Amino acid sequence: MTPQYEERMQADLDKVRRKFQTVAELVVNQVRDTIQALIGWDRDLANTVVLGDRQVNRRIKEIDHLSHAFIIRHAPSAGHLRFASSILRLNVALERVGDYASTISREVLRLTERPPEEVAHDIELIAQQASHALTEALASFFEEDVDRASAIHDLVRPIDLTLRTVLDHLVELADDRAIPLKDSFALVRINNLLKRVSEQADNVSEQAIFAVTGKDRDPRIFRILFVGRENNRASQIAAAYAEKAFPQSGVYSSMGLSPTGALDPALIDFMDRRGMDVRRTKPSLIQITAESPHPYHVIVALGEDVLEHIAQVPFRTIVLEWSIDIPEGFSEQLLDDLYKLVTFRVQDLMKTLAGPDAH
Repeated sequence: MTPQYEERMQADLDKVRRKFQTVAELVVNQVRDTIQALIGWDRDLANTVVLGDRQVNRRIKEIDHLSHAFIIRHAPSAGHLRFASSILRLNVALERVGDYASTISREVLRLTERPPEEVAHDIELIAQQASHALTEALASFFEEDVDRASAIHDLVRPIDLTLRTVLDHLVELADDRAIPLKDSFALVRINNLLKRVSEQADNVSEQAIFAVTGKDRDPRIFRILFVGRENNRASQIAAAYAEKAFPQSGVYSSMGLSPTGALDPALIDFMDRRGMDVRRTKPSLIQITAESPHPYHVIVALGEDVLEHIAQVPFRTIVLEWSIDIPEGFSEQLLDDLYKLVTFRVQDLMKTLAGPDAH
């Protein structure tokens, strides 16, 4: 490759970078402006954000065209190809964030009255957290800072805790009729859209890591909790089997509503014959808080009337109910039937979460 050709290729790449940086700044400003429109109940600013979304979309289409043209013209490899492909993916993320900002402004325009000061303060806090995460993620991409990109996930996690608090507050205000019901729905939607902004920040950080290293973020390790009534049969079987069958896809545990003192010897022997040692496992009392720093991704309630006793959970935690009939006793036939039911459901769950090649 001649020096002149390298210069032309670098010039084309720099052009894409400059234009992407411009649209990134526009989108970040759109997010900030839409929140200012809400806090100040500024309908003119809200309309400006809605109209500005068209400019963002035009610029993103131009960058998309330039990126494809760069790949076709230069057939780049290694770092240059990773950068161009990352730009194409980041375009999608920024377009979505721009759409979120525009939708928030449309919701602001539909409000029937100015939001109460305490509500505006709550939403402003979430917006600041989400905006900060997005700004940091974009900076990590432009500065090619892998450590900075890797830290974004820790910036995103606290937003869930704030969001839970805000939504609970909105429910209280709606129950007290302190704000119109129509406005309550709009404000809930605004909060959920801000959460999506933070999720896109996480996506941007992944592309920053890929652009520099050529590696995707490590596959997600799912934290899964199985909850039974006594934590002495189905929930223990589920956790032990998941650990054996899908050790690289998750971290598994089990708890109970009214745990027994120890596992029944018949269950220990039964699991032994299937290659799972549960001798050191003890039934434990369920302990879940919405403020957990490492929340479960999925909580599974096994058996009737278990789900209703699982109260406060982190915002992003999914709670499932497996309506499995669990009769009393530890006969071989009962345990064998229960094992088949539970393991089938575990297989289905893990393939849904981690894909058909989950292991």
